[in-house]
Amino acid sequence: MSLSKLSLLALAGMLAFTSCKKDEDMKPEEAIVSAEDNARMETEMESVQDFVDAEAADPDLKTGNPSKSGNLANCATRTWNASTNTLTIDFGATNCLCKDGKYRRGQIVAVFNGAWRAAGSSVIISLNNYFVNDNQHTGTKTITSLGNENGTANYKYSVHVQNASIVFTNGTSRNWNAHREVERVAGQGTLTLFDDEYLVTGTSSGTNRRGKNYSTIIGTPLKKVFRLGCARTFIAGTIDITNGRQKSMTLNYDPTGTEACDKTASVTYNGTTRIITLR
Repeated sequence: MSLSKLSLLALAGMLAFTSCKKDEDMKPEEAIVSAEDNARMETEMESVQDFVDAEAADPDLKTGNPSKSGNLANCATRTWNASTNTLTIDFGATNCLCKDGKYRRGQIVAVFNGAWRAAGSSVIISLNNYFVNDNQHTGTKTITSLGNENGTANYKYSVHVQNASIVFTNGTSRNWNAHREVERVAGQGTLTLFDDEYLVTGTSSGTNRRGKNYSTIIGTPLKKVFRLGCARTFIAGTIDITNGRQKSMTLNYDPTGTEACDKTASVTYNGTTRIITLR
């Protein structure tokens, strides 16, 4: 038997012996996919909340004035139902180009319980036939104020996301649930969301686009800003991502320490770190 054949047989034997062990490990690519999908779900859910926050802060909302804050595109409308304390933001039945460069259609519906941003008050946000860039988003987000907003101090609230998903035009889907505590550290007292900055802590779990289950724990708080070019992902913070077999890796949104508005991140797995670009 030739040396090459012996080598192939030996390699096959090694693969057979180690296959079970390798199957238990998390592939870095799988973790990256989970990180990308987690960030995409989180980002749109944050955008949904910011649309609600901006309109709820507008003093004209409850007066019947049809005008809206400067955060909504001209093709979007808002209405207030005083009997049910419900705000409806309607992007219409056809794609509406929004100021963050994304196309949206459908409705965001927010039902308020208690005075807006008063300690203990809450708002439940749901999505009605809601699409972003032709991908359907579903889910319910409950936000509870942990203190009173006074316009100057940092404002904190808890977030509970249930049954969130993105159904893509190709039929694939991603699912997500999350428990978060959020602190707004800049942008207090203004109507625009584009000067807002947030720090996010907490946990989440989901199924990525490849059908793999994962869970996350935020290590260093995630930093979110809404400046032009920054809104699509976090600019700083770390997440520990664990797959269904309890193998984990760390994603760092700011490997350069500059908080740049880009999609550059790093992943650390088995003691090795590499730079990646999030899609």
